[in-house]
Amino acid sequence: MDRDGWTSRSRLRWLAMLGLVLAAGLAPRAALGAFGLEDVAAKAAALARQRFQNPALVPDWMLRISYDQWREIRFRPEAALWRDRKLPFQVQFFHPGLFYDRRVAVNVVDASGLHPVAFSPNQFDYGASELASRVPQDLGYAGFRIHHPIKTPSYYDEVIVFLGATYFRAVGRDQGFGLSARGLAIDTALSSGEEFPYFKEFWLVRPAPAAKEVVLYALLDSPSLTGAYRFVVRPGVEMSSDVELRLFRRQEVQKLGIAPLTSMFLFGENTRRRFDDYRPEVHDSDGLLLHFDGGEWLWRPLANPRDLALSGFRMHDPRGFGLVQRDRNFDHYQDLETRPDLRPSAWIAPKGDWGSGRVELVEIPVTEEKNDNIVAYWVPEQLPPLGEPLAYAYEVRWYGEDAARPPAGRSVATRHDRGTLEDVHRLVIDFEGKQLAALAPETVLRGVVSLGAATDPDELLEQQVLKNTATGGWRLVFQVRPRGNDPVELRAFLQQGQDALTETWSYRVEP
Repeated sequence: MDRDGWTSRSRLRWLAMLGLVLAAGLAPRAALGAFGLEDVAAKAAALARQRFQNPALVPDWMLRISYDQWREIRFRPEAALWRDRKLPFQVQFFHPGLFYDRRVAVNVVDASGLHPVAFSPNQFDYGASELASRVPQDLGYAGFRIHHPIKTPSYYDEVIVFLGATYFRAVGRDQGFGLSARGLAIDTALSSGEEFPYFKEFWLVRPAPAAKEVVLYALLDSPSLTGAYRFVVRPGVEMSSDVELRLFRRQEVQKLGIAPLTSMFLFGENTRRRFDDYRPEVHDSDGLLLHFDGGEWLWRPLANPRDLALSGFRMHDPRGFGLVQRDRNFDHYQDLETRPDLRPSAWIAPKGDWGSGRVELVEIPVTEEKNDNIVAYWVPEQLPPLGEPLAYAYEVRWYGEDAARPPAGRSVATRHDRGTLEDVHRLVIDFEGKQLAALAPETVLRGVVSLGAATDPDELLEQQVLKNTATGGWRLVFQVRPRGNDPVELRAFLQQGQDALTETWSYRVEP
């Protein structure tokens, strides 16, 4: 087997078939009426053997237009891909410019082969600006969005967007756009700087007239590696996106982030920093949720720290992880414009054996909500030798409220202040759930609180558990006095006898 994971026999067989196909003027497998991940993987493997070349950028003047000018450029719905065929999915495209400096190639796959989707300025309405006359006729697209009826049979809703680097975001039926997923994260939160790969080419498979899902492929490129991706998009009350990928490294990387999610957290009920804002909370996600292979669920409330914070949660064959918008009470946001209470959560469900590694959470200090500052992804403990491909598969679910994640009691609020004693932090955690609500106020519950290792022992003070008669849940209150200058990792859950009644709550306290 060679450095790209091919045997000599399979490579010779592939090259023979490739020669016949190219002689016929068709792409691999398209000549046979099919196209799949193997075709994109072959393209990615070949690209990885070449030196990385920066993509052709859009004209410089287009990067200097204002945000309002770019917003005025609208795709004409009547020019949507597949609209004239009345298929269950339609595709609209984004115009390059401003932040979007790379052009992506888009192809359609159907029974007759592969067909490039040609760009035309006539597909766009440029509003009152004079940009239309300056746009090159062969400019190309920045990205695209897929539409499908999920609320009424007659209206095609925007359900998933691919725009910028490897970013994509989606919504279920009753949600508004919020956090994003990414194809890959490379060297995130390292002093050497993060590398941002990008999808340079897409293939959209024409759906059948009664299709409930749409399939697309993407080719990823970056200085360090290339990749082939397959997406299966299933809109509905929950949006489901199956992702299968193959990676081919040009060089070693310090850290690979698989199935990354990106979101924003400015402030919430646990924030001690004060913001001049009428809204009680501002965030697209309020926690990281983990499901371990042993069955344990862990909830980590998000924070907007004063300094960059990096947390790792070791796991083996994770059952799932995600960035969640758990608080869905409009009164907690009071934002009629962006409706954070309707933001989706995104859940990563791995397929196959992912082995050992960690889910890493990056929290970046910000002062404005326009910047995403939260990233979560899977970091494999070991990578194969350089030259061997990597393969992963997982499902991304975009959803609203879900009582099954987790099925037991959950933390619904975390509050943090300086307590009543000297040099302490007081934590107040509210837990809710059907089983907790059914317990009488006189029931004796125990809060199991653990403190991570530190240079000196930490001191746990004044712990109590009491019924929250206003909500039917239970409240855990304790104070902790850190010793030393290192952050303190806290964990806690509620227990009745020997039975755990809740997920594990996890938090990081800065000294």
